[in-house]
Amino acid sequence: MIVKTSAIVIHSLRYGESDLIVSLLTKTSGLHSYLLKGVLKSKRGKIRASLFQPLSLLEIEASHRNKGTLERIKEARILKPYQSLHTDFVKGSLVFFLSEVLKNTIHEEEANEELFHYLETTFLWLDSHDNISNFHISFLIKLTQYLGFYPDISNISLSVFNMQDGCFQKETTNIYCKEDQSVLVFKDFLGTTFEDSMNIKISRAVRNDILTMLLVYFELHLHGFKKPKSLTILNEIFS
Repeated sequence: MIVKTSAIVIHSLRYGESDLIVSLLTKTSGLHSYLLKGVLKSKRGKIRASLFQPLSLLEIEASHRNKGTLERIKEARILKPYQSLHTDFVKGSLVFFLSEVLKNTIHEEEANEELFHYLETTFLWLDSHDNISNFHISFLIKLTQYLGFYPDISNISLSVFNMQDGCFQKETTNIYCKEDQSVLVFKDFLGTTFEDSMNIKISRAVRNDILTMLLVYFELHLHGFKKPKSLTILNEIFS
């Protein structure tokens, strides 16, 4: 089946001397992996390796056999070019972090247009803004809405956040309960828009603590989720 769709590059892996295996989240068909034969040595082909930088927004024409094997891309082009996402050092570090998170998060081979739109919109926002120190915190929190485990805020006035159950409560009931300054700031993110969350004043220690809490939260609610290797670098950049 020939499919024409917009797609987001989630991950790419060198295979052999000249091939790439790329994972793309497509708008119409969910996550698919593709084998790009000879793309690392080809200089005149229709498909260039430079198109498949993490989080790039593409338009592709592909052959989908839907048999659980690597698919083939016939044509690809940049759909919406970034101005700074792959050239700015800080944004580039965020790109690698987000790419790792999404690689460990998205596995469905079925369309999820709401998730696709969220990712596309937030990446374009990141590309065009400079006040981004809280971006990864807000991104992860709002991503849980599309993955089905957004925190229950019906009792948000209570002081303890239970990461295991994803709710707020009066008392600590397990080792995944947290009650401190980070939880208070975390509540501010839950109660604001994506744009306004960039203006939340937050110290390095609290930002790192919230990020650590969120990654534990992802581990608890997503089977097989692993902490990104780029986490240490990201924490240093936003210190």
